[in-house]
Amino acid sequence: MNRYVSDSLEPLGGAFGVLLALVGLATLVGMPWAHKSGSVLLMLGQVLGALAAVGIGGALAWIART
Repeated sequence: MNRYVSDSLEPLGGAFGVLLALVGLATLVGMPWAHKSGSVLLMLGQVLGALAAVGIGGALAWIART
């Protein structure tokens, strides 16, 4: 066990937070909504979902770190 980390799950929470933020960014960069024949509402839902993933991932990494 690492003696510098008081909570053994802290690195795991930080890693999952960073992973979730990266998945959200990859979704935004990949633009999956550009390849579907859906409506504008579907496109806005996908954009908001990707932005929410970035926000939740960043918050999880920040909370796990503090």
